Amino acid sequence: MTNGSDPRPTKNQRREEAREKARLLREEQKKRDRRNKVLLQGGIAIAIVAVVAIVALIIVQSVKPAGPGPKNMASDGIVIGEGLKAVTTPALAAGASPTPTVPDESGKVANIRVYLDYLCPYCNQFETTNAEQMQKWLESGAATLEIHPIALLKTKSAGTMYSSRAANAAACVANYSPDDFFVFNSALFANQPEEGTAGLSNEEIAAVAKDAGVGSFSSVEKCITDGKLGTFSSWVEASTDRALNEPIPNSDLKAVGGTPTVLVNGKQYSGSLTDPEEFASFVIQAAGETYSTSTPTPTPTATPAG
Repeated sequence: MTNGSDPRPTKNQRREEAREKARLLREEQKKRDRRNKVLLQGGIAIAIVAVVAIVALIIVQSVKPAGPGPKNMASDGIVIGEGLKAVTTPALAAGASPTPTVPDESGKVANIRVYLDYLCPYCNQFETTNAEQMQKWLESGAATLEIHPIALLKTKSAGTMYSSRAANAAACVANYSPDDFFVFNSALFANQPEEGTAGLSNEEIAAVAKDAGVGSFSSVEKCITDGKLGTFSSWVEASTDRALNEPIPNSDLKAVGGTPTVLVNGKQYSGSLTDPEEFASFVIQAAGETYSTSTPTPTPTATPAG
């Protein structure tokens, strides 16, 4: 007698069914694993592309391509001569080497050269001590002054790179209003921030130029406030690198070792930064050692250190 139901699966049949289910589960898991691997690889590739794009954007936005230097600074410095008038020179082409200034060998002129950083307090001491007597020498034609702004202390201004921005501002004035460079140079030191502070903003540096009476101000202002570091930022970087790593023309110096570096007729001044008479004596001595027949006319003046 039967009840019409299917016979109960045997033990072997149940074992085979279990094996088949396990096989199907393994196949399904393998398919899922393959899909996940493809998705993971695709996600990583997309992430890499995104990171590369972000880095490229940051580089493009923060690093300017090398551009030409400022006019009237073909030697990486500006030469100020008789009557405080600047010697004009064409702009240094991008990537070009500077052209050293040919010193006056007439025997009547002292060639003074200064490498300075506008954040350097010792440069400020030298400027404050000697600006008045150097101005007299320049006005009379007894001396020339070649100023090389460099950014030696660009990491000493709370991340704002004040040294670089101030050197750029000097280049802007040299380019657009060179005969006002001497006055602007003094004004930057008169408004010098303390080392370790953020210093002046680009707009505040431009205001210093305006207050100093710098000509072509709209062009100078635009040049100073162009981006984070200014129009001539790549030139500032390149000229600083040259000063710190290459021989100094018309001298025995292998490189600038610090600021201020002061040369008179190629001889380095290492005396007091706060004694105008000592510097004046050095100017006469250096010129006398260079020229056997005559010496320049500057004489010591009792200019207070201020």
